[in-house]
Amino acid sequence: MKVKLVAYTPEPEKTVALAGRMCYSNRGVDNLADTLTPAEVERMVKMLTEVGHLSPIEHVSFTFAVEGISRACSHQLVRHRIASYSQKSQRYVDETSFDYIVPPSIANNPEARELYTRVINTIRESYTQLAEMVPREDARYILPNATETKLVLSFNARSLYNFFSQRLCLRAQWEIREMAQLMLVEVMKVAPLLFSKAGPSCEVEGICWEGKKSCGRCEDVRER
Repeated sequence: MKVKLVAYTPEPEKTVALAGRMCYSNRGVDNLADTLTPAEVERMVKMLTEVGHLSPIEHVSFTFAVEGISRACSHQLVRHRIASYSQKSQRYVDETSFDYIVPPSIANNPEARELYTRVINTIRESYTQLAEMVPREDARYILPNATETKLVLSFNARSLYNFFSQRLCLRAQWEIREMAQLMLVEVMKVAPLLFSKAGPSCEVEGICWEGKKSCGRCEDVRER
C-alpha cells in the first residue's frame, strides 16, 4: 500500500487560525493576518481543537494519491461522503492481469493462500475470455473485491478528523485502518499541530461508540 500527500492548502495552520480569529474579532482580515505570529497561530489552533470549534478547520484541504488497496477497501472509503474521489476505471482500464490484495489471515495460512490464488487465477482467465466477447464494462462484473485499485482523494481537515476517528479504531477493518494510519502520518508532516487531536474516539475523547463490540481499549485509556 502506498499513500502520498500530493497537495494541500498552503500554510494550513495559519489559515485555520485566521478563520478562527475572524469568529472572535471585529477587525478586518488585513489586521487579523498581521497579528498572526507563530505563537498566536499555535494558541488559536490549540484552542479551536480543544473546545471542538471545528468549522474553521474546514477551510483547509488535503489531497492524497493512494495505490495498492483493494476494491473492498475503496468501497468503505467512499462512504465518507464529504470528500472527493477519482478512481481507476474498470470500464476503460484492461484488467486482464489485475493485481490483487491478499488479507494477512489468508497470506499466513498456506492452505487458504493456495485456494485464494487458484480462484484468482481462474477469475483472471475468465475475465480475459469475457473481455473478448463483451465490452470491458460488462466483463468487469466478474472481478473480485480483492482487485487492486488506485485513487486520488481530497478531504477537508474536519472530514479527516471524522475519518480518523472511525478508521483508526481497532474495530475498523484492517486494510482501511492501515490506510488511515498512513494518511495521518502524511498530514502530520505538514500540519502537526492541527492534527494533534486526531485519532480514535477512545484516545481523543475517552469515549467508545462500539457498545457491546468495544475492544475494551477505552477503559485502559481512561485509567491512564
